[in-house]
Parts: sequence; C-alpha cells; structure tokens
Amino acid sequence: MDLLLDQFFNIDIMRQVLPLLLRGLGMTLLLCLAVIPLGLVGGLVIALVCRSRYRPLRWAAFALVDFFRAVPPLVLLIFIYAGLPFVGVRPSPFLAVCLAFFLNTGAYYGEIYRAGIESIGKGQWEAARSSGLTLPQTLTYVIIPQAVRNVLPDLVSNTVEVVKLTSIASVVALPELLYAADMARSVTYNPSSLVLAAAIYLALLWPCVRLLSRLEHRAGR
Repeated sequence: MDLLLDQFFNIDIMRQVLPLLLRGLGMTLLLCLAVIPLGLVGGLVIALVCRSRYRPLRWAAFALVDFFRAVPPLVLLIFIYAGLPFVGVRPSPFLAVCLAFFLNTGAYYGEIYRAGIESIGKGQWEAARSSGLTLPQTLTYVIIPQAVRNVLPDLVSNTVEVVKLTSIASVVALPELLYAADMARSVTYNPSSLVLAAAIYLALLWPCVRLLSRLEHRAGR
C-alpha cells in the first residue's frame, strides 16, 4: 500500500508539479475557447447547407460530414501537422489542433443541429413565413431557437467530448494539460502527475456531466 501511495499519490510531487500543470490547464482552456465556438458556428452552417435546395451543394455537404466523422481526429491532426509541410504549409501546433478539431467537431455539431432543425414541424415554418418573416428571420427567430432547445443535451454531451479530445493535442507537443503532466512524469519518474491531471480533468468536466444529466432528465419528462 505504501508503494502504491508513493507511486501514484505522492503529495510532495503533486505539489511540485502543480504550477506546471496549471499552465497546461490554461492552454487546454484556451484551446477549448477557440475550438468549441468554431465548432458550434461551423456546425450550424453545415446543418443549413445540408438543407439547401441545391442538390449538388447538399450532397457535397453530406459527403464532407460523413468523411470528417469517419476519420479519427488523431489521424486528421497528424495529417495536418506532419503532412501539410510536404506541400509547403507549416501550421503551428495550436493552429493544427484548432483546424483538425474544427473539421471533426463541426461535422458532429452539424449533425446535431440538423436533427434539431428537422424536429421542427412544417407548420412552424409555414406560420413564420405567413406572418411576413423572411427565410433568414424565420431561421433566426423561430426555427433555430427551438431546434437548439430540442438538442441541447446532445450539444452539451458533444462539448464534453471535445474537452476530453483536447488531450490528444499532446502528440504535436502542444503544452496542454496532458502534455504537461507527461513531461512532469518524465522528470520525476513518478506517475503522480498523471493522477493529478486526471483529477483536474474530473473537476473540470464533472459539472458539465451533472448538467448533462439534468438536461436529459428534463428532456425525458
């Protein structure tokens, strides 16, 4: 038991590496602030394009959504970061992560938005248009607010997955939380820093998980 505590719950080591992990947490939060809004906005645009009257545009949007949902985000990230330099494009680690996550999460958010929009009855569209609202006004004031409310649990769930997904940014040496914890482990020869990083992730995501449970319960009622 003493060996277990010393290797995984060494308080002295956790105290020493905490400043490094907090800097990594700052990068993780910055990454989330960049990726999540991009994914939400991009997903909404994708959902609207998927409902376009122009069949070729609609098919192209469906193909891109299916492609980026099928490709593992880690593969996409490595391709952008390590593959694009062969054609003269050298993105920074932060830019590569943002682009890869935007393409992946935008596709998932797009499908969620599309399901929400399709859940709105045709009568809502007809009533809004008959009252004199233009199509953009109908979407902005009538359809999208109701659609978001209908799929809010799914949006929150996907956002939680995005936050957890930021941990793969460590493969391109972006100094986020997991990368900082792994660097601390390699210096101290002790995995307590990884346990501390897991505790930080838990503290960060637990409120979101509880919020998701309440939203799902409310939606079920």
